[in-house]
Amino acid sequence: MKYGIAFFPSKQLQDMANNYRKRYDSHYLWIPPHITLKPPYELKEDQLEQEMQRIHTISSKTPPFPLTIYKADTFYPKENKIFLKIKSNDILLSLYEALNEQQNSKENEEFTPHLTIGQDLTNDEHFDVVDQLKMKDIHHEEIIDQIQFLYQLDDKYWTVYETFHLGKEE
Repeated sequence: MKYGIAFFPSKQLQDMANNYRKRYDSHYLWIPPHITLKPPYELKEDQLEQEMQRIHTISSKTPPFPLTIYKADTFYPKENKIFLKIKSNDILLSLYEALNEQQNSKENEEFTPHLTIGQDLTNDEHFDVVDQLKMKDIHHEEIIDQIQFLYQLDDKYWTVYETFHLGKEE
């Protein structure tokens, strides 16, 4: 089964992102607006308990951290993906590294914290949306105090398996 680790921002930020996602993101229906901390990976059922314990240990040692959105950006030319860029910080980077330390080098690419708002667009659509967003003053701040362990259903939808609170032993 496929699993992943992410966090969901506030409803206010999700609503702002969904204004774009419903028009420009082909994955809009499969998962709410989120920031990926560990991309999809396979786990066997007998590995699940150990993975949950690992995530719990990491999350309990990680304090809540600030999330600052400061502009729209794109991964072009690598891919036609548009996102809200997140200001990186030491806590977020450490959390990402801890969650991904067992991954192979292909998946350990440089971490670009972001919230996807558009993907799978034609070049014309992509550049039109990017040009519109570059003219907007985008800024949002909040504190993230939990992360989610997700799994993918057979119909491609993602759902929360468990929520882990940051900086708390539970």
